[in-house]
Amino acid sequence: MRKVIVDCDPGHDDIMAILSLLAHPDEIDVLGFTTVCGNNLMPRVTDNLCRVLSYLNIDKKVACGYDSPLVLDPEPQDAHGESGLDGPILPSSKLKPIELKAVEFIKEMALEHDKITIVALAPLTNIAMFIKTFPELKNKIECITLMGGSRSSGNILKRSEFNFYGDPHSADIVFKSGIPVIMSDIEICAECSTSHKIIDGLKGQGKVHDLCYDILNFFSEYNRKRNVDSSPIFDLVPVMHMLHPELFITRKCQVDIELDGKYTRGMSVVSEGDNCLLIEHLKDNTLYNNYFLEDLNILERNNSGN
Repeated sequence: MRKVIVDCDPGHDDIMAILSLLAHPDEIDVLGFTTVCGNNLMPRVTDNLCRVLSYLNIDKKVACGYDSPLVLDPEPQDAHGESGLDGPILPSSKLKPIELKAVEFIKEMALEHDKITIVALAPLTNIAMFIKTFPELKNKIECITLMGGSRSSGNILKRSEFNFYGDPHSADIVFKSGIPVIMSDIEICAECSTSHKIIDGLKGQGKVHDLCYDILNFFSEYNRKRNVDSSPIFDLVPVMHMLHPELFITRKCQVDIELDGKYTRGMSVVSEGDNCLLIEHLKDNTLYNNYFLEDLNILERNNSGN
């Protein structure tokens, strides 16, 4: 069974990725979550995650990570609203973060298990600091599968994706680490879009589905206002690739990170090479979304007894 740590900054799309992972306990052992400054400040995104897990009666370890990037200042994003998870109204959490901080938690899990996989859905500060602090444990990381970067576009600058823009220095450390990296960039995320008809159909199907509807209805407002009929759930893509690799076309490449530049900070420069497996194209969008919906159905059935 694959041992997984999810490094995240929830965030609407982070929650969907987490739920899909949790729907496969026979394949994926989620050891816990580490949170980091990204979509919003670290205490806020940690509270968002704990509220969702508590609401769904999911008992997993949550470890707080870094509250700012390595070098730069935090830049919370409007796309997720003031709270970082606008849309659902969730009660206070009964689940509290553990005392161990993120880097120490990753260390403990690396020592406890033969290999671990890190699913990185946020700026890579925690992961970079683990690599710098415990370089002797790099070989315990089977791979880092991440959402971040782009081949030719951007969603924060014209050529920069937010997670790499948020902490380019950490992204640079990760790609130079020698650890196998799988990259889901914003181009593949755009291919893996979910129709608003699917999102609207979630409402009224149960506690899990209603939560997902409230989350995704808010998150899809940007495209709805532009009369686009679907929205990408960015952080879901690396999880779907982990669960269903046959759905995707991939290729080996070299990724280098631009650290500076008024117009290019955090830009991922993709060229010929072999420090990254790029998820390049999706073969079947309908099947992709059917798998996602089935994950929600599984969680709904599991949650009905709680």
